[in-house]
Amino acid sequence: MKKLVLLFVLGFAAVTTYAQTTKIGYADPDYILSQLPESKQIETELKSLQTQLKNQVDSKYAEFQKKLKDYQDNINTMLAPVRENTERELQQLQQNLEKLQQDAQTSIQSKQQQLMAPVYQKIGKGIEEVAKENAYTLILSNQVGGLDVVLFGDDKVDVSDLVLKKLGVTPVKPAEAPATTTPTTTKPK
Repeated sequence: MKKLVLLFVLGFAAVTTYAQTTKIGYADPDYILSQLPESKQIETELKSLQTQLKNQVDSKYAEFQKKLKDYQDNINTMLAPVRENTERELQQLQQNLEKLQQDAQTSIQSKQQQLMAPVYQKIGKGIEEVAKENAYTLILSNQVGGLDVVLFGDDKVDVSDLVLKKLGVTPVKPAEAPATTTPTTTKPK
C-alpha cells in the first residue's frame, strides 16, 4: 500500500512539474487572415472570377431559354425529324450548361485554394516563430471547422496580435476596422 501511495505521489509530482513548464497559447487564424492585406486582394480576385464565370453561365442559360421557348412556340408546326433534332440539341445544351456550372464551381474552389495556400503557410510560419520566441509549448486554434477548440482562454495567452506583428501587420481592433462587404471574424475575448 505504501508503494502505491509513493508511486501516486511521484506521478502527481511529475505531472505537476510538467504542467508548470508547459506554456500554452491560442491564436485565431480567421482573425489573423482578416487583418492581412492579402485577404482583400484574394477576395477581390475571387469575386472577379465569380463574376466572370457567372456571366458565362448566364449567357449559356439565356441561349438555352431562348431555344427552349422557340421550340415550345413552334412544336406543333415542326416536322418530326426537325422536332427530334431540336430536342437533342436542347438536351445537349442543358448538359453543357450543367457541366459549365460544375466547372465554374470547381474553378472557384481551385482558385481559392491556390490563392490561400501561401497565406496559410505565412500564418503558420508566423505562429511557429511566435511560439518559439515566446517559449510556448503549444499554440491551439480557437476554432476548427466552426467548433471552438478553446472553450476558455485568458486574453493573455492569445497570440494572434503577436503573430500579426511578426508578419508585419499592425492589428486593427474590431471597432477601428474599416467596413467591408463580407463579415470578418473578430478576435475572441
